[in-house]
Amino acid sequence: MNSVLRRFFVYFLCLGFVISLTIFPISANPSYTQNSNSLPVTTEIRGVWLTNVASGVFYIPWGIERAINQLAALNFNTIYPVVWNRGYTFYKSPLAKKNTGSDSQPLLNFIHGKNDFLAKLVKLARSKNLTIMPWFEYGLMTPPDSALAKLHPDWLTIGQKGVESISENLIEDMINGVYKQAWLNPLHPEVQNFIRGLILEVIKNYNVDGIQIDDHFGMPVQFGYDAFTIQLYQKEHQGKTPPINPFDPKWMRWRANKITAFMDSIFKSVKAIKPYAKISLSPNSQYFAYKYYLQDWENWVKKDLIDELILQVYRSEKNSFIQEMSKPAIKSAMKKIPVAIGISTGNLLRPVDIDQVKEQVKIVRNQKFAGFSFFYWESLWGYIIPESPYQRRQAFLKMFDTQALRPLKLKKL
Repeated sequence: MNSVLRRFFVYFLCLGFVISLTIFPISANPSYTQNSNSLPVTTEIRGVWLTNVASGVFYIPWGIERAINQLAALNFNTIYPVVWNRGYTFYKSPLAKKNTGSDSQPLLNFIHGKNDFLAKLVKLARSKNLTIMPWFEYGLMTPPDSALAKLHPDWLTIGQKGVESISENLIEDMINGVYKQAWLNPLHPEVQNFIRGLILEVIKNYNVDGIQIDDHFGMPVQFGYDAFTIQLYQKEHQGKTPPINPFDPKWMRWRANKITAFMDSIFKSVKAIKPYAKISLSPNSQYFAYKYYLQDWENWVKKDLIDELILQVYRSEKNSFIQEMSKPAIKSAMKKIPVAIGISTGNLLRPVDIDQVKEQVKIVRNQKFAGFSFFYWESLWGYIIPESPYQRRQAFLKMFDTQALRPLKLKKL
């Protein structure tokens, strides 16, 4: 190691140490811990998403230990940690190694060495009786310059104007730079084998309660004009080419049905290995999900392909928040499976004050939903929030003043 690299390495470690002390208290036993044995018990999903995007919880020394301890102490019962993001896994994956050259995310490998981060996380979660549902955050997205995209260009689907086609119709709805991503083709059998294989690796090799996919498990409506999809369409339509209009109803339905069939294969494969494993979905509204991403999750619920639904309702205005939860597809899903609400606790650019969080939790409870999951860990009570971390933790302690069991009970197939 030359002197420049050595200085960088030392600086990196010191910076991580300082940040960890800033974000996390030294005390191993938080002062807000309650005697759980004396608390009444209710039934409610209390979850949080843990991601590596704009968060150092996976990399900071002691970060994940502190997170698990704090969540358990404040009566959370579920974590959704990212295991698939930007073309990399966050666990040791032979399948990813074969297809990308890396068995897990490079920085995670650098920080944790040969240790399997997900195995460590599962062990920590189990020690605190937390349900753990690994989250395939990026779904079928991958950066265009990722090893996956470069090594398998035939796996990608495109629009009539290439990968930039998506930016034309979703100006006001595009968030998190989605339009800059390449998309794996969910209709391509090799893509299906790869994504399904990643999911099954997690189900087979780790003591998890299930997996979660979200709004990125679909295809932008402008896409589907790649050579493979065109040939498949022609094969099933007497040689006709797909309509030029990506919003053509029959063209949309054909692609959506193919994605539903892929979802069906994932569900059956998971249940064949671990019958009680949960398949969780965290989508946008049915209207938005289907119109723009061909994700017909209402149909998935009807076909019993989903065990848990967590609707993303990242709204600040009260009436808009309530309206989003009141759609017919949601009411219908509530009759079949536990339906919870995804609540935003803010991000670096848009912090959310705790009063809004408390109000939305109250609304969700009054509407008789199965619970909630917060996006995301860093903004629960981290450094990007308006109030002090102590004030935020005390607020959550008051909101979660009981123990909570998850409502989901699955039957064998």
